[in-house]
Amino acid sequence: MGDISKEKALTGTQPAGENQDGEKVSRNFIELAIDKDLAEGVYDHVMTRFPPEPNGYLHIGHAKSILLNYGLAEEYGGKFNLRFDDTNPTKEKVEFVESIKADVEWLGADYEDRLFFASDYFGKMYEAAVTLIRKGKAYVCDLTADQIREYRGTLTEPGKESPYRNRSVEENLDLFERMKNGEFADGEKVLRARIDMSAGNINMRDPILYRVAHMSHHNTGDQWCIYPMYDFAHPLEDAFEGVTHSICTLEFEDHRPLYDWVVREVGFEQPPRQIEFAKMYLTNVITGKRYIKKLVEEGIVDGWDDPRLVSIAALRRRGFTPESIRTFIELAGVAKAQSSVDYAMLEFCIRDDLKLKKARMMAVLDPIKVIIDNYPEGQVEYLEVENNRENEALGSRQVAFSRELYIDRDDFMIDPPKKYFRLYPGNEVRLMNAYFVTCTDYKTDETGKVVEIHCSYDPATKSGSGFTGRKVKGTIHWVSAETAVDAEVRLYENIVDEEKGVYNEDGSLNLNPDSLTVLKNCKLEAALGDSKAYDSFQFVRKGYFCCDAKDSRPDRLVFNRIVSLKSSFKLKK
Repeated sequence: MGDISKEKALTGTQPAGENQDGEKVSRNFIELAIDKDLAEGVYDHVMTRFPPEPNGYLHIGHAKSILLNYGLAEEYGGKFNLRFDDTNPTKEKVEFVESIKADVEWLGADYEDRLFFASDYFGKMYEAAVTLIRKGKAYVCDLTADQIREYRGTLTEPGKESPYRNRSVEENLDLFERMKNGEFADGEKVLRARIDMSAGNINMRDPILYRVAHMSHHNTGDQWCIYPMYDFAHPLEDAFEGVTHSICTLEFEDHRPLYDWVVREVGFEQPPRQIEFAKMYLTNVITGKRYIKKLVEEGIVDGWDDPRLVSIAALRRRGFTPESIRTFIELAGVAKAQSSVDYAMLEFCIRDDLKLKKARMMAVLDPIKVIIDNYPEGQVEYLEVENNRENEALGSRQVAFSRELYIDRDDFMIDPPKKYFRLYPGNEVRLMNAYFVTCTDYKTDETGKVVEIHCSYDPATKSGSGFTGRKVKGTIHWVSAETAVDAEVRLYENIVDEEKGVYNEDGSLNLNPDSLTVLKNCKLEAALGDSKAYDSFQFVRKGYFCCDAKDSRPDRLVFNRIVSLKSSFKLKK
């Protein structure tokens, strides 16, 4: 999954030798299992897959599965498939299929030409079910859903056999074909595996393999009116594709005996091996599809890609990078035990990724006008400004300076407290990359709100001139009024109230009313006027911002704050 061995060490993985540079490396339990399989000749190659159901947008937790499966294939020189588990037409949409493809590709998981759908295999799955019937391993059952649950038993009591369990092979073949031909209503009959109604694992108590569902499918239309259950379809899909290691999350651990039973009884000579890992839980975020759907339907967010969410589409729109997500997933590690990861670690990763890559631009989010009375009217001069002082490779740009400027409102106070080093009457500050200015006057409106600041400047103090005559304690950023571009800027907080937790006692969400602040009258330096979707920058002193991909246009710039500049999060060594 990459070359971040120190991060893997954080997850309790085991040392397993040295790499080609002689450095010690750690290997997680999945890699150790694959190593053993290859060494013992169980498989001579590695093939993995990411198998989402297209019933919603993917979130940050899915990114872990995508990158884990892809990373394993890449590490072992194997192949990686993207396959949609589209066996439930009641919830699946083409919109979700397209969004998932975009997410997987954006993360850099290259499935090449191996894009598959479970529905591609419906014919082969039907034949696999017929094989089980012929072997006496499956039967058509007439019990209702409630009766099946009642007959199933409990964790402490064995189940009870269906009165239809001993139908003959011929009768089951006939009924199953008639199910396929649409002769029965939804719920009237199901096909069940014939395993063991007294099994300690309830999943093995004659689970349902097929149900009748007269519904149109996004991929196969009205071709089928019976659909396979996930626990039957999934192992077959893996086996059909030649997947060697089926990497899935811990909730499928109890389903593994059924997975193995299906591929064994259908007759695959080299069946896939299922290995489970712990899901990644992120603190104070909403990932449940039904909750996100409710937020979308009620207009609380503007879609599955609203930047306050942690869907992959939302993170992309907010301005997160694939590199930052990959680093975050590697830091989180791979483990068997469930745990939660602090959202602050995700913010740490995006800051760390952007700090040397992005130009540091000047943007005034709450503007107040400054007039430099002794600066020549009509004059505009251009100052050379470094794009990123920590990365000379990003070069420099020319920034306009003029008599009238904008500064942020919180950079001026009429009656400041002690240790306030920004602009106030009589105080001198440096305008970043420009000159020293001293506040000489200000104007207010009828409410007492400051609407204009007057200053004088010292031409000898131009930045880069070598001036050493005196020092000032404050430096503030600014934008020339002559060349400023207007923009809307959106500031985000967590969509849930972190102090109260994500959910109320009744299961509803604890929403944060201040999760979105929209600033309409922002003034940005001219170079930002050409920004396009997903372009990102550091706004000096304000954070990292990204040009919004949905709402921004050439005549209406919209920027989302990706993350603020500072955090209390520290990466453990």
